[in-house]
Amino acid sequence: MKKVDLMIFDFDGTLVSTGADLIQSINYILNALKLEKKREKEILSFVGDGVSKLIERALGQDHIKYHEEAMVIFTDYYGKHLLDNTGLCPQAEEVLNNFGNKTKIILTNKRYNFTLAIAQGLNIAKYFVEIIGADSTPFQKPDRRIIDYLLNKYGVAKENTLIIGDGINDIAVAKNSGILSCSYLNGLGNRQDLLSLNADYYCDDLLEINSLFY
Repeated sequence: MKKVDLMIFDFDGTLVSTGADLIQSINYILNALKLEKKREKEILSFVGDGVSKLIERALGQDHIKYHEEAMVIFTDYYGKHLLDNTGLCPQAEEVLNNFGNKTKIILTNKRYNFTLAIAQGLNIAKYFVEIIGADSTPFQKPDRRIIDYLLNKYGVAKENTLIIGDGINDIAVAKNSGILSCSYLNGLGNRQDLLSLNADYYCDDLLEINSLFY
């Protein structure tokens, strides 16, 4: 087992299953703009780089002119429906409880206010000393400067800092900054893409984290 002092958790697909509400919100936008709806799997493949990129990918190059309007519709609609179908990922709370004495942070490319609303709604905000969203700092995953900021702020060593996530940006930010990565293979991210990136650790079940680190 590896000792860790700082645990950084991704949000969508790692701690919370937000996919259904994101799909619903994107198709609501497309419908409002009188555009063709997208398949669920396709929408999920657009997730991971923040809401602006999500909408850009959903619209496609042919309809990018609607981006600003779509952002307004999304912000309003998703803000009201972000807990309709969203729940905790299996075993997420057991893991957070197990590491109750560790410094834990949420680091996501999702907007801060959406992340906070969901974390509070599902009663997990209490486990974290800080929630960092896409608009919390000038930097987003996979930019190493966001990790440098955290290492400096919490006074921890790279080799004792771990990021747990289901996306390629989680592994990439770890490699860019020199911290450890644990890739969760049953989130929103593409399994083969994740395996090809050689994270330091892999888990199919979040509960495995309890036996990998202390």
